[in-house]
Amino acid sequence: MGEWLSLTPGTAPLLLALPHTGMSIPDACVGDFRSPWLARKDADWWIDQLYEFAGKPPINASILRTSISRSIIDVNRDPTGASLYPGKATTELCPLTSFDGEPLYRAGCEPDATMIAHRTQSYFAPYHAALASELARLRQLYGAVVLYDGHSIRSVIPRLFAGTLPEFNIGSNDGATCAPELTASIATLCEDAGRSSIVNGRFKGGWTTRHHADPAQGIHCVQMELACRAYLREPLGLVTEATWPPPYDPAFAASTQQLLFNILQLCVNFAQAKGAVS
Repeated sequence: MGEWLSLTPGTAPLLLALPHTGMSIPDACVGDFRSPWLARKDADWWIDQLYEFAGKPPINASILRTSISRSIIDVNRDPTGASLYPGKATTELCPLTSFDGEPLYRAGCEPDATMIAHRTQSYFAPYHAALASELARLRQLYGAVVLYDGHSIRSVIPRLFAGTLPEFNIGSNDGATCAPELTASIATLCEDAGRSSIVNGRFKGGWTTRHHADPAQGIHCVQMELACRAYLREPLGLVTEATWPPPYDPAFAASTQQLLFNILQLCVNFAQAKGAVS
């Protein structure tokens, strides 16, 4: 794999995908953006640290992540350019704006069709090829596998959704990407922990879960979109370079990390049970 793509194979029927933790912007593209901060503003800040336990015992998940910034290419978008949320504001395969609607690029420096195709071939295709290969390996070993697509987003973004987002946003594309009992069980864990959650609310899952899911063949995919306040001291509302991102504080994140540990353990147990009867 390239330096920008990292796969750590695990020994459990669970694949954790972290597609938006990347901060890298190729040197040739840096000058095209209005600012490096703006180009990195919508990253899934620090969740690679939040999920750092996932590849270790007792979870032992496989972990796939990319170091490329989502502003270069968003590997969780439909590669044809079709919206995953028709009628709602969203960002593109190669985003032109931030979540707040700010232009990312200097005038005249936006990626054209040739550049988008190049980025798709260079980054999007290898990412999903690696993901598919690891899912196939785990499916062959265990009979069933859970793909857990890990994300985070600021709690208040009026352009994308009204009000304040629940802390735990669980997506299965209205039940199409995994068995309903998996999302229901995750929601129950959140409820029992006293945390706000929703299943298939504003975020139902992106290209990753929708494209790779095949529950009938033992591939169950779920997306978790965490509101940043669940694990960061998040300033609510509009943010500036001076206020975003806040630093990662392990002590502040500890309770959410414990709940995520329980959720991933549930995913492992679910896949093991499904594989045993397949």
